[in-house]
Amino acid sequence: MGVKYSNKINKIRTFALSLVFIGFGIMYVGLLFKDKMWLMSIFMILGLLSVTLSTVVYFWIGMLSTKTIKVVCPNCGKPTKLLGRVDACMHCNEPLTLDKDLEGKEFDERYNSKRYQKNTENQK
Repeated sequence: MGVKYSNKINKIRTFALSLVFIGFGIMYVGLLFKDKMWLMSIFMILGLLSVTLSTVVYFWIGMLSTKTIKVVCPNCGKPTKLLGRVDACMHCNEPLTLDKDLEGKEFDERYNSKRYQKNTENQK
């Protein structure tokens, strides 16, 4: 069937949401140790740190999302945001690029890395 691509902004938002649930899970594990206050406190603090990190990640991706390029997907016709040289549509996961050099090439997320860009410039 092929490789399924997803939008980078959605991946980061999913990671931040998972940090919230992981944090709550850690806090619930802490409730198992009610008789040992110091151990319960450690789990509660770790869970709180996870939820706080999630808030920081959500804030960061929100700021990054405001600076992205907005395009209309040629496949589904809905507006989507591109982050980097190549990305996928937020709605239908269609591979997208604005770089004329990459049009027609197979989709590869390595095109976004600076190391890959330097290697291709050196080969020219």
